[in-house]
Amino acid sequence: MDRMPHAPWPFAEPKNVAVLTTRSVVERTAPILHVTHDEDDGMWQFHSGHDVSPEQAMIVALSEVFSLDPSIAELANLPLGAKADRESSAKPWTRSRER
Repeated sequence: MDRMPHAPWPFAEPKNVAVLTTRSVVERTAPILHVTHDEDDGMWQFHSGHDVSPEQAMIVALSEVFSLDPSIAELANLPLGAKADRESSAKPWTRSRER
């Protein structure tokens, strides 16, 4: 269920596109603090900023991540090869190119 049911879908990708995240983000034990839009394959990644073990990695629909944290709508126009970070869920996003 979307938290913002009347807001237009902000992403160019469909709601069911697969994205990478972590169990801690999905289970809401850690906020999304690091987002990448991979240049090589266009994959979106939503992480807490901590190192990710293979056991913690998850593939979910973009709409699921959006429902967990609608603030990611601010990053819908993040270009390929870029990333965004923030210090906490209350802080603004800072965009940069991936290295």
